Amino acid sequence: EQVLLVSLPPDSVADSPLVGLLDESITGLGQADPVFSQDNGQALAPEEAFVYESIGESADTALVRFTIQPGYYLYLDKFDFRVNGDDSFVIREVVLPEGVLKDDPEFGSVLVYYGQVEIPVRFNRPAGPAQNVTLEADFQGCRDGEICYPPMTRAVTFEMPAAAEKIGKSITASMQVNEKDADVAAGVPVNEQDRLASYLTDKPTQAIFAFFIAGLLLAFTPCVFPMVPILSGIIAGQGDSLTTMRAFWLSLVYVLAMAVTYTIAGVLAGLFGQNLQAAFQNPWIISGFALIFVALALSMFGFFELQLPGRLQTRLTEASNRQQGGRFWGVAVMGFLSALIVGPCVAPPLMAALIVIGESGDAVLGGTALFALSMGMGAPLILFGVSAGKLVPRAGAWMDTIKAVFGVGLLAVAIWMLERILAGGLIMLLWGMLFIACGIYLGSMDRVESGASGWKRLWKSLGVVLLVLGAVEVIGAAAGGDYWLKPLDRFTAISTGASASDPVEFRRIKSLQDLDLELAKAGSGSQGAMLDFYADWCVECIRMEKNTFKDASVQAQLGTMRILQADVTANDDTDQELMKKFGIIGPPALLFFNRQGEEMRAYRLVGYFTPEQFMSHLQKVISAQ
Repeated sequence: EQVLLVSLPPDSVADSPLVGLLDESITGLGQADPVFSQDNGQALAPEEAFVYESIGESADTALVRFTIQPGYYLYLDKFDFRVNGDDSFVIREVVLPEGVLKDDPEFGSVLVYYGQVEIPVRFNRPAGPAQNVTLEADFQGCRDGEICYPPMTRAVTFEMPAAAEKIGKSITASMQVNEKDADVAAGVPVNEQDRLASYLTDKPTQAIFAFFIAGLLLAFTPCVFPMVPILSGIIAGQGDSLTTMRAFWLSLVYVLAMAVTYTIAGVLAGLFGQNLQAAFQNPWIISGFALIFVALALSMFGFFELQLPGRLQTRLTEASNRQQGGRFWGVAVMGFLSALIVGPCVAPPLMAALIVIGESGDAVLGGTALFALSMGMGAPLILFGVSAGKLVPRAGAWMDTIKAVFGVGLLAVAIWMLERILAGGLIMLLWGMLFIACGIYLGSMDRVESGASGWKRLWKSLGVVLLVLGAVEVIGAAAGGDYWLKPLDRFTAISTGASASDPVEFRRIKSLQDLDLELAKAGSGSQGAMLDFYADWCVECIRMEKNTFKDASVQAQLGTMRILQADVTANDDTDQELMKKFGIIGPPALLFFNRQGEEMRAYRLVGYFTPEQFMSHLQKVISAQ
């Protein structure tokens, strides 16, 4: 037997240089002989077996210490901490040291702690004087080779030093790790929106320019493309009165209205957690605007003139001669509606600005970033508008042709909007009808004279291509297809013998209680989980479902975890509560959880990802779960 007796005054235990020696001696004895104990064969009370204490190490960091008696151990994955009774202190990071791998009779191979373990707990907190904090800890431990104690909760109150300035200005502070913990955090990624939010907080001037560049890149995504035919229709509708300068001012007013709308909607979403754009995705609202775009398209085709009664039109003309700004208000309204209806995209730059607004309350900084982002998105639209102003002819048959092209673009926008509320097969049929009509209009069914010009032959060839594409869409819809970008997907699945349906089961959840239940089931099966925030009106969500989630390689990887989906189409109180819990402004967003049911925030995804991008990310998630 080995006996080690050390007597120290109570007030000097924490600072005594003998503590380290004592730790090593006890740990060595306990690990050399797991059943060694100072309890003479009787199990210690939990308070004696596991001593919990904590001190305020710095203004934003507490050092938690667990002293584990020889012959006992604590499970690494059972730790959880929370602040009791003080909402101004929010835990942003818990740094758990490496544990010892143990073959446990209860849980198999697990990581545990022997001896003594120190755990830094970092907080987001406001500036202020020193104050007391009560930190609760959940943990569980066992006596080696004999009994396991039930999960227990302890609380300790200690003083945190004064904070000279505001700590944790944004949620991204959870990703800022001190140098001494760099080795612990090595290999853990920082998600894109958190990295951008940190950049915006630390270097606002450079970040504003970076957000403008990000907007330029977003201008070439599918969410912004529908604004091109809308702006084209506005410019073409000016007729003979259009000049290059007027085209510029029309485009600028449209883009400024769009940018201001994005900025205001984003600031409101960041401050109150409400997505204004989501409120405009109601089926009735979408249907109404789709009908407006159809009516505008028909007017482009010359079916009718969109004009007021003659007497009222005369009065308005006289008024407009005195004030030329009237039409600009209409363009501004169209820009406002386009931002809310056509472009409800949630991308990492947008989420980064919303994080800054929501966490720091700095609406000026976040709003400026959103405005820069929106102007970056709109800059190509202004260039396009000016170019269109030069290209649109002043009179003649070419004017009718150009207006017909813009009319087709407006019809495409209407179908694109209806994708959010109509079945995939019906959308395929609508695209097929539009392609066929365009093909016939371009002369695909006409005979070409032997002496016909090269232009006429080119238009006929293009018409034949559109006619074939339209026929493929109609055939695909009749065969049961549901995605117009892959009209023959059903036939491909049949010919290869593969199932056309997604073999990975998405389990729908609605509330936080549903999520907790599913995460508990995943944990009981030693599985991680993925939560997909989805909405029918979210175009990027549909792209993910049709392209990314149906990829065979992605399906194979998803099969290793529990796949959950929160359909927030209704955007009701329950949906908003679930999104607010995780700081989600709107879909698409993908959250990943480890086997203990804790979100792996560093691996969160926002926006659309190709199968290859998602597959690469998924492999990292699985290895970290």
